[in-house]
Amino acid sequence: MKIKARGISSRLLYGKLKRRKDKKMMKSNGNSVYKKAMTLAVPMMIQNGITNAVGLVDNLMVGSLGTEDMTAVSIVSQLVFVFFLAVFGGLSGPGIYGAQYFGQGNKKGYQNVFRLKIWITAAITICGLIAFVFGGEKMIGLYLHGNDGGIDSAKTLKYGLDYLHIMLIGLVPFAFTQIYAGSLREMGESVKPMVGGIASVVVDIVFNYLLIYGKFGFPRLEVEGAAIATVLARFVEMLVVVAWTHLSLKKYEFLRGVYRTLKISISEVKVIIIKGLPIFLNEFFWSGGMAAMTQCYSMKGLQVIAGLNISNAICNLLNVVFVAMGNAVGIISGQYLGASKFDEAKKASNKLMWFTAGICVFLTAILVACSGFFPKLYDTSEEVRRLGQWFIIITASFFPLQGFLNVLYFTLRSGGKTIITFLFDSIFTWVVSVSIAFILCKFTALPVLTIYVIVQSADVIKVILGYILVKKGVWITNLVV
Repeated sequence: MKIKARGISSRLLYGKLKRRKDKKMMKSNGNSVYKKAMTLAVPMMIQNGITNAVGLVDNLMVGSLGTEDMTAVSIVSQLVFVFFLAVFGGLSGPGIYGAQYFGQGNKKGYQNVFRLKIWITAAITICGLIAFVFGGEKMIGLYLHGNDGGIDSAKTLKYGLDYLHIMLIGLVPFAFTQIYAGSLREMGESVKPMVGGIASVVVDIVFNYLLIYGKFGFPRLEVEGAAIATVLARFVEMLVVVAWTHLSLKKYEFLRGVYRTLKISISEVKVIIIKGLPIFLNEFFWSGGMAAMTQCYSMKGLQVIAGLNISNAICNLLNVVFVAMGNAVGIISGQYLGASKFDEAKKASNKLMWFTAGICVFLTAILVACSGFFPKLYDTSEEVRRLGQWFIIITASFFPLQGFLNVLYFTLRSGGKTIITFLFDSIFTWVVSVSIAFILCKFTALPVLTIYVIVQSADVIKVILGYILVKKGVWITNLVV
């Protein structure tokens, strides 16, 4: 009896210890998801945050020259942003396969994806250059509605064209950098792109100061100086990322011999293009939708554009957090899916979407707290400063919603549900958001701030739809089996 009792006790003790161990392992695995996400996201946050910090410094330096200069740079930046997202979109489709091929350990598949990225990026860059060279003046002119609030439209157009023509030189190095940066991130490496971003920032800030204001014997070029500094920074970033990667090929075996040929099988191209085309179209039309909404707001006057520029400069400094978290979730989910670890993919996505939303609450508090101070740094009118402050407050208030939305978007995309994300994002932007902005700005006397709140609120619909689709698991797919 004693032996039996001892056996029962030992079994009970073993079961208790096992349960504790299992709980500990579950907790450890849960924590590892957050750790993995932050390991990927933090370098991206730093890189993009520093890049946006440069944009902020550019903005402040150019803003010190006058409202026309600031507004011109803001308009051109909005247009170039469409090109940037077209590149991101063009690379994101192949990137889905890149992450899954890496998770699978398929070197040949990964190299073919890399080669396809080169062809896609070259095509987008050529199209972008043609569009801006021949249509740049008309594009800028869409935002100029008379001389509002003392802002001279003719001067704004001139400054905008001066800035644009120089910025076009930087499109090529930017695009090439993204090929490498995206490929490295798919392999779980985000430090090198971060270092490249830091180097570009240093170059940009230094040459901004020298060329905008004409310091230490350099010519005073003002808006053109800001553009030259940015272009130089793009080339430095490309040099750092590309050269450093090829000096570390032992670590990045997947890229060894990638340039022996640029040929890829037509059958593989078809599969990736069919899957990736909706992503490209999504990024292109979404960014175009953002530009269109800004154009709608410009109907309320150039002061509105100047105010939005102030808001975007500071808000973009912090929105890199939820953008990076979304990218990290997409990479983690893609690697899990490529390895057929479907349960892990589901758990990671669910945990990280709430985690990201929680972080964004903190970011909202920071932006609201500094909303009154930041606009005062600009040499502009009180009305522009007032609008800038309120745009900051409104934009910041929707950060938790946007954080949640970003994770949902990248989760769906990681499983190749690109048609869904296209409908859910771009089509929604044009059909709902742009339509609301146009109708309310064109045909009502509502204040622009009220219209801005209404447009931002429409994203609640996307969050609800996206959450339902993710919880149903429609994205759980291994694309490279």
